[in-house]
Amino acid sequence: MHHVLCGLAANRSLPSELVDRLIEVADADIAVDLAQRADLSRAQAVALASRVEDSAVPLAYAGLLTSDDVDPATRPDVALALLAERAGRVEWTRAFAEDPVVERREKLAACPGLPPDVVRVLATDPDVRVVAELALRTSAETATGLAGHPDAEVRRAVAANEATPPAVLAALLTGEGLPPARLCPVCAREQIPFTHDPHCSRLDCDLPSGASCDGSHESSTHETQRMALGNPATPTEAAVGFADHPSVLLRWALSGRRDLPPEVCARLASDPNPGVRADLAENPAIDDAVVRVLAGDREHEVRRRLAHNPLVPLDVLTGLARATRIGATLLPRIARASADEVEELAASPDPAARLLVAQRRDLSSVVREALAADCDAKVAKSVAPHPGLPEGMLRAMLERHGAQVAARVAANPDATPALLETLARQKPSVRKALRAIAAHRNASVPALLACLADAQARPAAARHAALPPSVAEKLLTDADWRVVEAAAANPSLPRDVMSALIPRPRSRETA
Repeated sequence: MHHVLCGLAANRSLPSELVDRLIEVADADIAVDLAQRADLSRAQAVALASRVEDSAVPLAYAGLLTSDDVDPATRPDVALALLAERAGRVEWTRAFAEDPVVERREKLAACPGLPPDVVRVLATDPDVRVVAELALRTSAETATGLAGHPDAEVRRAVAANEATPPAVLAALLTGEGLPPARLCPVCAREQIPFTHDPHCSRLDCDLPSGASCDGSHESSTHETQRMALGNPATPTEAAVGFADHPSVLLRWALSGRRDLPPEVCARLASDPNPGVRADLAENPAIDDAVVRVLAGDREHEVRRRLAHNPLVPLDVLTGLARATRIGATLLPRIARASADEVEELAASPDPAARLLVAQRRDLSSVVREALAADCDAKVAKSVAPHPGLPEGMLRAMLERHGAQVAARVAANPDATPALLETLARQKPSVRKALRAIAAHRNASVPALLACLADAQARPAAARHAALPPSVAEKLLTDADWRVVEAAAANPSLPRDVMSALIPRPRSRETA
């Protein structure tokens, strides 16, 4: 891999004419970075797709190629990518619907906005994979027609389609009103009764572990029900009957529904499976009584997920924060807290409550500065990256809590160059702080040079625009390929250096 050229391909300051030259010598690795350039023109995209065939599909998905640039006969993968983005031609869809390669028909079936005649052809495709792919995304009318398909795999896809009408989804849950399925992925290839060995050693076998069929297509029927229970278009009254189902996977699918009545939530709150209870805990459908039951759950993940519920009461949330590892994240209930609630939490004698609100980045100056002066290092650390904190408060925070807050202070967007230099010179150094400094927009040359001494911060420092061009140029021969690539992507590299790094195509050299 040419790390220098990959770095140049990602360099936002690379002039357009040098982009052209780089395209002429690009390989698959270089093309990945070139294809992601924000300034890549259509002409350059066409040239890159011609040079590196593998780049054409991502360029098509990015909207940098048009139907005029693609011949579907020679590049069907690119044409299908354009169709997936609604940028292809209608006549292509009719040709692909009859394509002898099943994978292409399957990709076509996933494309939006297909003409009705093409949909009808795909709905009767001899390969069930094509029909199932269509069923997963098609219109309500077509989904209704496919709900009674003889292959259970198609019915499973219909059950997952949110455009499927509610009455049809209810029928798929119970099987009532639909003709029995005649095939499933198991009996289509194995003699029944058959149960797939979880430790199957056949390399050509793609059946799910434990899949079985005794003639009733039980595995596929189970999957169809699971898809329907997870589909928000399925009627509530049809879904709630599965709250006591012996299958944990079906109860699990039910527990995340946002339309559950209180009595069903209460039953699921005592489910023996912690995964069911964890999904329920994050569900806004649960009422206060269920919230408080789940707050005392023995499983950590249940309590952690409850903390992420946007409707959890603040007193419950504070208790959860005190006894559960939630992580440094802004919880939904805290994000929607009123100004009065924010002030109440910030003034709480409980550090867990103050810690919760310190994650917000829209605090008033009074609340923000009170939390910055907090005697609890965790609270101060959480508020340290808040924009608007004066340099004096950030320095006071460092003096009070030292290395515990250094990395978060370095991440403050308003940290001054002088403060970042102070942090970079700290002894012993705080490696996380050095990484934050190396990526900081205000980092000065002395701070960046200090960061270069740390192996983990070195790549980010090598990419920083404030790094002197001469230093960036020296890093192009660094022993660490990550540093080399980052230095080549440094926008401060002089144009003549960039030009010298790109080899001329052999034909030009010979000429």
